[in-house]
Amino acid sequence: MRKKTFKTVMLIMAILLSGIILASCGGDEKEQRYAYPLATASPEDTVTQIYAEKFAEEVSKLSDGRIKIQVYPNSTLGGDRELLESCKDGDIPFVVQNTAPQVTFMPDLAVFDVPCAFADLESCREAIDNAEFRGLIDSVYEEGGYQLLGIADQGFRVMSTNKAVKSLGDFKGQKIRTMENPYHLAFWKALGANPTPMSFAEVYIGLQQHTIDAQENPYEVIVSNRLYEQQDYIVETNHLPHLITLIMNDDFYKDMPAEDREIMTQAAETATAYARQASDERIADRVKTIEDSGTEVLSVDENMRGEIVDASASVRDSIKAKVSPDIFNAYIR
Repeated sequence: MRKKTFKTVMLIMAILLSGIILASCGGDEKEQRYAYPLATASPEDTVTQIYAEKFAEEVSKLSDGRIKIQVYPNSTLGGDRELLESCKDGDIPFVVQNTAPQVTFMPDLAVFDVPCAFADLESCREAIDNAEFRGLIDSVYEEGGYQLLGIADQGFRVMSTNKAVKSLGDFKGQKIRTMENPYHLAFWKALGANPTPMSFAEVYIGLQQHTIDAQENPYEVIVSNRLYEQQDYIVETNHLPHLITLIMNDDFYKDMPAEDREIMTQAAETATAYARQASDERIADRVKTIEDSGTEVLSVDENMRGEIVDASASVRDSIKAKVSPDIFNAYIR
């Protein structure tokens, strides 16, 4: 079966599974209402799911039940790349996903891969919400065929490993799994590690069988997938914020009446704030789960962080040279 045909069949199945709701619209008139699919590649017990479900809930509430959205998590309708392509093609109107897989399709999004750009999440969120930056990044998504409705996060990405990392030299030679993102690979190479792209589905077994020594993800992912069970240490590298975007097909958005576009905007604003708060509240709980298991959490002091920043300066420079100067300067202040 061809990819396009497969995606179309999956969309039809999604709509059929969500059901067709017939409700009164006044008098004897009836209106057929569909539950539009919103897809993610993340497990259900994550901030990604919370973000998606809150958005769907708010859309239903603001439209008085007229617009329904059904959330399909855990790669039910495809992995990150397939979902991005399906959203652009108009097969799936809504997607919630991390920015890293999107860089291949929208190179300016590499700005989100600048390592060690922020000391804390509050500074990162302020940069993302800055009106100048948001206007520029909205245009990137629109040119790519999407409408960016919101950006939440799952905190910072951290490293899990079986080797205590207390100095820059302790990264040397560690075989660490990363996403297929050239800047992520370059960052870990710059620290002396041996980065290895791998399907996320293979990470737990890879750690168990010692095919890889380490991996990097936000606490949320480490706990929801029980990766800490195969690791002795969590190292709070906090090298990148794990940003989550809520996007929709641009044509679908523009074809909506102005009233419905406003509903999407308002629902996304509420869901974004809700997801950020949920992320903050869940991190402490995730850390406790890890520590209770016997896995040790190691912080990174200012001296070592400075060494990491210096070692990865070439990655920052590479990104700066390839993305729009206006976007880079609006994000990195």
